[in-house]
Amino acid sequence: MIDAYSLLSQTQRLRISDGENIPIFTGCESANRFLILIWSQLGDFDSLEYASVLQRESGKLQDQGITLRAIGIGDRKSGQQFCQYTGFPPEWLFVDPKAEIHQKLELYRGLATKLPFLSPGSRAWLNLMLMCAGIGSPGTLAEVFRGYKGDRQAPQLIADEEVIRDTPLPPIKGSFFKLAGGTGFQRPFELATLRLRNMTEVLGNWKTYVPDPAYLTQRGATFLFDSEGKLLYEHRDRAILGFAENMSRPLSFLANY
Repeated sequence: MIDAYSLLSQTQRLRISDGENIPIFTGCESANRFLILIWSQLGDFDSLEYASVLQRESGKLQDQGITLRAIGIGDRKSGQQFCQYTGFPPEWLFVDPKAEIHQKLELYRGLATKLPFLSPGSRAWLNLMLMCAGIGSPGTLAEVFRGYKGDRQAPQLIADEEVIRDTPLPPIKGSFFKLAGGTGFQRPFELATLRLRNMTEVLGNWKTYVPDPAYLTQRGATFLFDSEGKLLYEHRDRAILGFAENMSRPLSFLANY
């Protein structure tokens, strides 16, 4: 069985804030708990949405004494673009261009249909499209549908006074979603609109977010350790849009620890 803490505590990767190749636990000496996120491609829906969740819950994480680190697939330019767009702190983000840590942790590589006449990048694209259709990616279609129909178990994502721009649609004010059912929960089309904005951002900066398409299908994981390195919780992604056990409230597992 893989000792995730031992492996991660010995891992060095490039930190986005300064471009230094250092241990990912640098600066974590006084942490009560470590929340370590292994992200897929930084241009992936999962990585972008997870970062948004963490932004919303950042105050609670600090109050609970949780130190956060993330490793995503990409290079420094990918990480800089990601942090600029999501607001994720660049000093907490590291990159792994070849998904080596994912392989060492034996994370799900995604669908691996192989056609010999296609390049590795083209095969990854084909497999990604198949996974988006739910093949080799259980629960993806249901999660896509949740983004359209809304979810009363999930928090409201767009403030009523907020204006969503940078999509192919005209600017949308948050109060528009009140017409679909009210406030205080994830309204119909609310999450789908944010996903559309994320897609517009990534496609407009594709080569920055995805310098090597060979790893498009690689999935990630979430690990929570105590101050002594004991594994408290883990979730290994098995699907696109499956980065949490409870997608309505992705950080709800923290309540148990």
